[in-house]
Amino acid sequence: MIARRDFLQAALAASAIWGASGMGNWARLAARQALSQDRLLEFDSFGNVTLIHVTDIHGQLVPVWFREPEVNIGVGAAEGQPPHVTGADFLKLYGIAPGTPEAYALSYVDFVSLARSYGRMGGLDRVATVVKAIRADRPEALLLDGGDTWHGSYTCLRSDAQDMVNAMNLLKPDAMTSHWEFTLGLDRVNEIVEGLDFAFLGANIFDAEWDEPAYEPYRIFERGGAKIAVIGQAFPYLPIANPNWMFPGLSFGVREERMAEMVREVRGKGADLVVVLSHNGFDVDRKMAGNVPGIDVILTGHTHDALPEPVMVGQTLLIASGSNGKFVTRLDLDVREGRMMGFRHKLIPVFSDAIAPDPEMAALIERERAPYKDEMTEVLGTTDGLLYRRGNFNGTWDDLICNALIDEREADIALSPGFRWGPSLLPGEPITREDLYNATAMTYPNAYRSEMTGEMLHTILEDVADNLFNPDPYYQQGGDMVRVGGMGYRIDVTRPQGSRITGMTLLKTGEPIDPARSYVVSGWASVNEGTEGPPIWQVVEDYVKRQGTVRVDPNKSVVVSGA
Repeated sequence: MIARRDFLQAALAASAIWGASGMGNWARLAARQALSQDRLLEFDSFGNVTLIHVTDIHGQLVPVWFREPEVNIGVGAAEGQPPHVTGADFLKLYGIAPGTPEAYALSYVDFVSLARSYGRMGGLDRVATVVKAIRADRPEALLLDGGDTWHGSYTCLRSDAQDMVNAMNLLKPDAMTSHWEFTLGLDRVNEIVEGLDFAFLGANIFDAEWDEPAYEPYRIFERGGAKIAVIGQAFPYLPIANPNWMFPGLSFGVREERMAEMVREVRGKGADLVVVLSHNGFDVDRKMAGNVPGIDVILTGHTHDALPEPVMVGQTLLIASGSNGKFVTRLDLDVREGRMMGFRHKLIPVFSDAIAPDPEMAALIERERAPYKDEMTEVLGTTDGLLYRRGNFNGTWDDLICNALIDEREADIALSPGFRWGPSLLPGEPITREDLYNATAMTYPNAYRSEMTGEMLHTILEDVADNLFNPDPYYQQGGDMVRVGGMGYRIDVTRPQGSRITGMTLLKTGEPIDPARSYVVSGWASVNEGTEGPPIWQVVEDYVKRQGTVRVDPNKSVVVSGA
């Protein structure tokens, strides 16, 4: 008798072969300079259960450019493992030919030229087309949203996320979990949740005063003759990474024992398949998969990773579906006799020029955007080079923001948080107000100006570095590294906390940062309540308008070792 583990590993190999065949088709399509919706959606149905996964849409209703990271360092057990493989190494790992549509969608290699060939990606109307096509093939498919949905754009900010709520209600997911949603404020979140047409799940969200579950932990669906338990796992570090005064009375955390308890509970209720809808981040989910038995599938989110094949941890599949509406995952499973017997997987790239917009969703998007169209489309300036954010250490969007903070706020040093959200802009494109808000739209945007000693700056960098490079994934509690303007430094990612950061230098003078000296520092997105200062988008808008054409020099001020 074949063991379940061996069967699943064989199924994974079959998935890889099937995916490679699809890649070859794409290469031929590229040669003919054509992308077909039928080809993109092509899938040989398998088994009796279908999961559809989207995550980290970040308020993006319309197609965008989004450059994948150049630097994504893994530490500890994750070193050199997906998703911590980028560029040419990523293409080689998955057998993807350079210059193909998939190379464009999944890596930063030749991004600008390929973007001009293959066009923008995403758009919720195109996502709706993909979802409807899968549902037409598998009417009982479960659509699951990994969170970071009600945040990240001009219309989302101005409508208090009502635009995304309306759009997702039309898309009709079966369940979602959360992260940035809570920065709308607890009252607004609860108001939205009460009116949702689907489940808002968070097994790890508790009322801090009563130590009781604050939201529905899981929901069991009967589909394809199987009982499917979907357990929600919200971002565990919300009170650390985001302002806890915005969601008072709630506690989060990984809560590994709670997850194990939920798995046992749903199994006791007859669940044939256990799915964790997670916003932990990939490495946290990888550790959880190894520590909590009985999970069949983790649909991972938060770290924006897009992987063309599942990663297997023991008997658990980890599925990563990217961000900003660039991808939709379809996962077909054979679930029989109370267990998963095999699977077939496809990460579907949403090429906006190839996939027709769904008319119903397109009409809703037009209605949601119409009241803000004049403000959003105003051109503020032009970018001379590629503006992007994603990467462990620097992105040109944040370099631009830091330059604006230094000039407009008359600061020596600027700090910009290591957010992963925010689409890209190609060289020579106009910078509209919508583009600016795509990189800055949030509910605590004030650009502070204060004095910090060199010692404090060192402490800040060390703390953020430990959030990113602690070898234990459960201590990786933030986004990417804080972006710094006006100051350079060295970082050794292999060193322990307190000794990773050296060589801090004030760029305008070339002098070492003096631990005892105070420097004028400007930054934004402070988690402290009552932070004063203009909103960051106003600071950057004033700067861009004065510059006219924005030029961001290559950032060579951070020297990385140990990676």
